[in-house]
Amino acid sequence: MAGPKDLDPSSSPRALLGAELRHARERKGLSQEQLGQRLFVSGSFIGQLEAGTRRMQPEYAELLDEVLEMGGFFARNCKAAARSKYEEHFAEAAEVEAQATAIRQYSPLLIPGLLQTPAYARAVNRAYDPTTPEETVEEWTEGRMARTRLLDHPTKPLLWTVLDEAALHRETGGRTVMVEALHHIAGLTRRNRVIVQVLPFSAGAHAAMQGALKLMEFEDAPPLVFFEGVRNGRLEDDPATATHLRFTFDLLVASALSREKSLALIEALAQDYTHEEHP
Repeated sequence: MAGPKDLDPSSSPRALLGAELRHARERKGLSQEQLGQRLFVSGSFIGQLEAGTRRMQPEYAELLDEVLEMGGFFARNCKAAARSKYEEHFAEAAEVEAQATAIRQYSPLLIPGLLQTPAYARAVNRAYDPTTPEETVEEWTEGRMARTRLLDHPTKPLLWTVLDEAALHRETGGRTVMVEALHHIAGLTRRNRVIVQVLPFSAGAHAAMQGALKLMEFEDAPPLVFFEGVRNGRLEDDPATATHLRFTFDLLVASALSREKSLALIEALAQDYTHEEHP
């Protein structure tokens, strides 16, 4: 892996903490692995903190202050780095997503956030909590749309999505919303901005029947895996887990329709929704 790049401490609170952590660790003559052992975490986790890829949690800030004799510096400053407009269980994943060079994901139940339209996102957010005030639903929707601006860049990050056919048949928000959502995916595909493949019902049993998966790769940090459930989520940096799930994703790609056939199916379903022929 390439050596650590120099962070601009003024660019963000996490960049400041990462730069200070690296300097403090090096002053103590510790490697990332050695420091990780003292915190009972991996060396790659320390590397991700230093790179500003992951946010520093209060419990680790206190341990780092103690081990590196920082006089409470990390504990005092980690709160600023932890502020987020996203829900707590997803906040860190959304932040690292914005720094990824490649994102590979499989979605079994819905169109994933980076490919959603505002109307589709609004329908999903409303379904999450039918009693939530409308202004809160709009805040959630705006946050999700902010994430999609990653795709404003012409080439980065690489976004490779395998969509289960079930996600395309689930009528979310009504037929008009689904028509717009499917045309949006088709448009991104035709502009060569994303790679989308559909895993058809005819594929039968497959490698990810137990749930969604999301793998993120970075220029100067090890890959991360995000596991998400109902109102909970966690990031995993274990190399063996990332390697296994990359293999799982490759199996899904092998079972999915080609990009051309996937695009044809998506556009055909959009026509079905338009003409009310969708079963």
